[in-house]
Amino acid sequence: MSAPLLVELLTEELPPKALPRLGEAFAGGIEAGLRKRGFLPEGATGEGFATPRRLAVLLSSALPATAPKTVEVKLMPVSVGLAADGAPTPALVKKLAAAGLAGIDPSRVTRRMDGKAETLFAQAQSPSAPLADGLQQALDEALAALPIPKVMSYQLSDGDTTVQFVRPAHGLVALHGSDVVPVSALGLAAGRVTRGHRFEGASEIALASAGEYAGRLKSEGAVVASFADRRAAIAQALAGAAAAEQASLGPDAERDALLDEVTALVEWPVVYVGRFETAFLSVPQECLILTMRQNQKYFPLFDGEGRLLERFLIVSNLAPKDPSRIIGGNERVIRPRLADARFFFETDRKTPLAERVGKLADVVYHRKLGTQLERVDRLRKLAVRIQGALPRGATGAPWADRAAMLAKADLVTLMVGEFPELQGVMGKYYAQANDEEPAVVRAIEQHYWPRFAGDQLPDGDVSIAVALADRLDAMAGLFSLGEVPTGDRDPYALRRAALGVVRILAERNVEMDFRELVSAACEPFAGSKAEPLEEFVYERLRGYLREQGYSTNQVEAVVCQRPRRFGQLAARLEAVAAFAVLPEAGALAAANKRVKNILEKSGRSTSVDPGLLVQEEERRLHATLGALAPRIDRDVARGDFTAALKSLAGLRADVDAFFDKVLVNAEDLAVRSNRLALLTSLERLLNSVADISRLAA
Repeated sequence: MSAPLLVELLTEELPPKALPRLGEAFAGGIEAGLRKRGFLPEGATGEGFATPRRLAVLLSSALPATAPKTVEVKLMPVSVGLAADGAPTPALVKKLAAAGLAGIDPSRVTRRMDGKAETLFAQAQSPSAPLADGLQQALDEALAALPIPKVMSYQLSDGDTTVQFVRPAHGLVALHGSDVVPVSALGLAAGRVTRGHRFEGASEIALASAGEYAGRLKSEGAVVASFADRRAAIAQALAGAAAAEQASLGPDAERDALLDEVTALVEWPVVYVGRFETAFLSVPQECLILTMRQNQKYFPLFDGEGRLLERFLIVSNLAPKDPSRIIGGNERVIRPRLADARFFFETDRKTPLAERVGKLADVVYHRKLGTQLERVDRLRKLAVRIQGALPRGATGAPWADRAAMLAKADLVTLMVGEFPELQGVMGKYYAQANDEEPAVVRAIEQHYWPRFAGDQLPDGDVSIAVALADRLDAMAGLFSLGEVPTGDRDPYALRRAALGVVRILAERNVEMDFRELVSAACEPFAGSKAEPLEEFVYERLRGYLREQGYSTNQVEAVVCQRPRRFGQLAARLEAVAAFAVLPEAGALAAANKRVKNILEKSGRSTSVDPGLLVQEEERRLHATLGALAPRIDRDVARGDFTAALKSLAGLRADVDAFFDKVLVNAEDLAVRSNRLALLTSLERLLNSVADISRLAA
């Protein structure tokens, strides 16, 4: 009879950032291993569990053994296995014996073509396999495939055997219903005894059956075994504690990673409120928030306007009757951290950013690309060129040079040395303290924007200029060294840099020539070629536009033309989408494809001689092109791409008639050249907004 199946591996504390992946891989691996071997009936489901000290899976139903199966065994070619009179040869008899089919009725041996040779096959019964065998194989496979960040070596209790795993393992549970399944792993034999919380619950819990696992762990062991349930409980407790303090936890995106990490640190979560002295709030709140989250795993609290409060939430793994010692201990621990942050900030402010720039000569940017100071020199020149091509911001002054000069100076401050995540943020505060121009202050922080998908973009001509210069210089320099991302490998985050360029140019409607930007960025690097870098960014552009909801064909119709101004992309794509639903769209897309093929084979010509238009259909097409071209060119020039594409609908009848009646490759070479020139004019008009041939099915 089928019954629930539990498998649990008990360990020392697992690495918290890896725990969710380890839990999913362990549960998924065992379930997949048993399913492919036929031990799970149809409809069987699995539930994974992961705590700091265990990985487990509970399968709703598993079979005690697989059913016997009829399998086909390939034997040998007929010419080898059968004699001329059809009797089995000694070779066939030996093969049957080796396959466990000795004495098989010859009628059960069939013959059929296998490739080019006629071959003998036999039907055989595969024996039933016990659950213990299947589970052992599935367990071994699951453990071998775990995404372990770093393997530990340790000795077993025999003092002789060394095993390797993410952390030392101390127990193995395998229950099928109420029966122990005799499997082993990492030197451990399976049993039925699990372990509760180190301090709050029963140290050992003998399980009577697999199905009582999560319930008894919670009631007797003070362990919430499910990672998802534990996370939800922590989130609810945090929200309740924040509400009681009339505070908020800040944006979800900023605390989700910490919530995952804290969930992986506790088995019995309890939330407490801690406090620190208000004097620390004189330090930029980003510093305090980072030290609380990163160093102490605390959840800062904020007022309704997003300002940091002098309170924080602690997620503890203990639930004593009097939690004052836990709260007091955490408050004592946080004070030195906050004091360090205040010391760094106050010390850093004593030296103006401008005086720190020279120290960047001691910071290596890349061993083949020089120091950060050399990079700053490149950024200054490139940012000035970019700002010069942008509409001047509110200041009306060319501040890009100053901003680029100071943008990396905070890398040599104490605060950024302790918290690299604060580069740019601290530069902003130190620039404010130095009374720098507001546009410069903004650019120092914002030139790192966007930092991740969906992040805010730099604002203003100075910030945009430095942000673009920063990304383009990084990509151009690394591409010149052949450091191009491949597969999942992207150690310098160049894909993110390229997507940042795409978003800034497109969403800030920056009317700059993208290819000129890339060319300018490549100038300082000997041997650097713009084309590979351009194509790299265009590929990111394709993905970005598809995420905006445009179809692959619509995106390709625009991007295949290697657009120079990303600020026009949205308008061009909206025009393509509007054109695609017109009744004339399919025919014109197919015609454009046909025109391209003809011109690529026969060559293009640029001058139409009306006197050589000998057929009525080509004369009408020429006249229609002459009437529509000025209107379409005017619409394209003013950015009304939808109107331009809709005007193309007026070409359909004449284009269809031309291809029905006119032979392009006429014997008369002058007539042929003239018709190719007419098609060249048609091609230019059809592709004035996008390559509509890409819309053809």
